[in-house]
Amino acid sequence: MKNRCPCGLGTSLTACCGRYLQGEVAPTAQALMRSRYTAYAERNEAYLLATWHASKRPPSLALDDGSKWLGVSVKAHQALSDTEATVAFVARYRDASGKGHRLEEVSRFVLEEGRWYYVSARHA
Repeated sequence: MKNRCPCGLGTSLTACCGRYLQGEVAPTAQALMRSRYTAYAERNEAYLLATWHASKRPPSLALDDGSKWLGVSVKAHQALSDTEATVAFVARYRDASGKGHRLEEVSRFVLEEGRWYYVSARHA
């Protein structure tokens, strides 16, 4: 499929995470995590910052234009309460030199005023 969403769900970018990057609210922590992965793959700094919780949000990001995101796999999603959840995943990418990397983490998300936000992560 042409223009497949980088998040790996097998649908088009427009039908999948693209709608969140265009302003639709991600309905779950997992949907937000997948859309943030897509934002990294698409180098969409504005979306990444907008979905980062204000208490932890950096002033800017230094997205490496030489990296190529290769795929993401969600390992677990856990609702800790009605307003807090974690998503465990593995993301693969290749840096500008061609070296492959595997990023495995458990990300924490909170729901505030009807929107999920990324708060923090611990590397697995």
